[in-house]
Amino acid sequence: MLETGLGMTIAFIVLSFVALIGAYILDGGHIHGLLSPTAALIVIGGTICATAVTIPLPVLKNVGKLFVVAMRNGNTNLTTLIQYFTDLSIKARKEGLLALEADINAEEIDPFIRKGVSLAVDGTNPELIKSIMETQIEQMTERHHAQSKIFESAGGYAPTMGILGTVMGLVHVLSNLADPSSLGEKIAVAFLATMYGIGTANILWLPIGGKLKAINELEVREKLMIVEAVLSITSGDNPQVMVQKLKVFLDAKTLAAFEAAEGSENG
Repeated sequence: MLETGLGMTIAFIVLSFVALIGAYILDGGHIHGLLSPTAALIVIGGTICATAVTIPLPVLKNVGKLFVVAMRNGNTNLTTLIQYFTDLSIKARKEGLLALEADINAEEIDPFIRKGVSLAVDGTNPELIKSIMETQIEQMTERHHAQSKIFESAGGYAPTMGILGTVMGLVHVLSNLADPSSLGEKIAVAFLATMYGIGTANILWLPIGGKLKAINELEVREKLMIVEAVLSITSGDNPQVMVQKLKVFLDAKTLAAFEAAEGSENG
């Protein structure tokens, strides 16, 4: 139930690079002065390989999918969920829990919702339903943390690889001092590796890791709301009572908009 924001996230990443490169050019630098295939190979190649050694292969295989996930804006439409569960609650009170079975068999239903409502329809004890669903949330969180660790590790290795590349470049420069007039340019190229390392870590790897953590927090809040809704329906709470319970999960801005919409409907 997360909305996508692929274009916006990519735009901010590109804008970060543009801002840094633009400032360099405005200060009198030339774009070709920032290009060094050797430094890029050391930093990017070294970072990827070091990260691959650190992260278990089953987790590492999902890197491509994680890039796509990280590009999303992570917004969750909790108000839509509240309306959905309100309808389920009204139906359950009128026709009984068994009547909900047809509603949860649709393909577009979140598997987590389907699991919880199915347990309720089967007459499972509410405490057991809560335990099962919360355990699933914990497993999801652990999996997400392992995935974000990939990019956090890359963010830690990249600057170190950059320093290593710079040292290697300086060793090469100092071992060939026959042309002192070219030392400045060679040293500048050597330091590009440090720039690549720090730049990719702080513009790419660490922000992606942070984004994945933020998305996880939003998903956890969404899942906790679902648990509360399922338990409320199982207990036969009045739909309006359930709505009050679920509104706790809304942030101040969303809550204000939701209550305004409620007021206009009631008016």
